[in-house]
This record gives sequence, structure tokens and C-alpha cells, in this order.
Amino acid sequence: MSKNQLQQLFSDPKKIFLFLLLALGAGLVLLPLAIVFLTSVTVYDVDTRGFWSLTWKNYQEAWQRGNFLLAFFNSTLVALAVTAFQIITSTLAGYALARLKFRGREAILLLILGTLVIPFQILVIPIFLVLKWGSLINTYWALILPTAANGFGIFLMRQYFSSVPVELEESAAIDGANRLQIIWHLMLPLSRPALITLFLFTFIGEWNDLFKPLVFANVPKLKTVQLALADFQEQFTNNWPLLMAAVIIATVPVIVLFAIGQRQFIQGIGTTGIKS
Repeated sequence: MSKNQLQQLFSDPKKIFLFLLLALGAGLVLLPLAIVFLTSVTVYDVDTRGFWSLTWKNYQEAWQRGNFLLAFFNSTLVALAVTAFQIITSTLAGYALARLKFRGREAILLLILGTLVIPFQILVIPIFLVLKWGSLINTYWALILPTAANGFGIFLMRQYFSSVPVELEESAAIDGANRLQIIWHLMLPLSRPALITLFLFTFIGEWNDLFKPLVFANVPKLKTVQLALADFQEQFTNNWPLLMAAVIIATVPVIVLFAIGQRQFIQGIGTTGIKS
């Protein structure tokens, strides 16, 4: 922030109040994160008669104890695979609902929106039986296929495609482009903010998912980040510094990913509701 901007900011009492209010809100949001970080670098030292000392050994111990190298690989593989499937299915279905004229289109859209109010836990028994019938339990496919398509992603892409002028597609069709070429060369580049928004929503959701790995994969080789974190929680006591170190290790990739795509994320959220 430049000197002139600071002078303009503090010259208006309303702007000063708004600045202080926003600073207070930011402080309230960052306070729990600061507590988690301070706890993660703290250890109780008996030799100093109970005083707390700072150390980075908690991260090293948490990394080794949680086997986070394997957990990161599994979570990244599952999250990227689910995200890729959802981008493909949401793009094709969203485009069809936004542009193609066919009987029952609105009913299909309402049916898709209706799936958003159904918790995944209600469907776990039939999904488990289907996966067991296909011999997919305790495989990567058991963690990928149940969420390969999502009603939110279809609605998100449908809304964004609806905001793109039809004249652009008509011009491409006049030049000889077919439907798939229009989607690939025209609609996908224009829908980059929506695609990044869908990517972030899906990837972060899969990264933080504990339910699917807990139900569909009970072998050590398929341990995900959330299962690794669950291993740090004991029945009667918890090593809080170690647990907080593990929490930060599991959270850093998501924070970095969101920081990289936050501008496109905000743009995608702001433009997907322009046209119904």
C-alpha cells in the first residue's frame, strides 16, 4: 500500500472504522491458526521443571509416525483422479443442460439439484454393495468412483456456460466447428475461472474426506492424509503438540493450492450466477 493510499485511508473516519473492523476479523480468524502453530512447536520438558520449550522435532516425528509420504501420495492420487472425472462429467453435462434443447431438460436439472440435499452417508450401503459386487473394495477405484460425478459441479458449469453469449458458438459453427470442437476450443478456455473453482472445491473436498477411506479402504497401503491424522488421536490421552504438527503438515498443501488459485476462484464464484 502506497503512502497516498494510507493518507486517504486514515483521512476518513468511516474508512478507519472499516479498516479496524476488518483487522479485528482477520485477527479472530488467524488466532486459532496461531495457537495451532505454537502448540505444534512446543514440548513439555521435565528437565526444566515443567517449563515449555520450542522445538521443530514434533514435525519430524509426526511425519515419520504418520507415514505422510504414503498418505500424501494416496490423497493426491485420489483427489486428482476424482477432480479429473468431475471436470469431465460436469463439463459435458453442464454444456448439455445449458445449450442443448431436449424434452425433460428442466426436470433433469431439478433432479441433479435434488441430489445436493442427499447426504453421502445415506448412500453408503448401496455404494458399498456395488463396489463389493465389482471386487473394488480396498482399491483406489473404491475411493474414486463414488464421487466421480457431482451435482454441484454440473450446476456450476451449467451456470457458467449459460453466461457465455450464444453468438460465439454460432460463429464457430459457421466456421465449420462441431460440438466437441466448440467445447474444447471455445467453451473450455472461456470457462477457466469456473474450472479452477470446480478444481479447488473438488480437490480440497477429497483431500479432507475421511468417510470414504474409512469405509471402503481398510488396508495400510491405501492410508490417506485424514486416516493418518486419525491415528494421532488416542482414546484417553492425546499428544497435542504432535497432533497439531500433523494437522499443519496435512493443511499446508491445501493452503498453498488455494493461495495459487484464489483469484480465479473468486472470479468463478462471482460469474456463475449471472444467468439462470
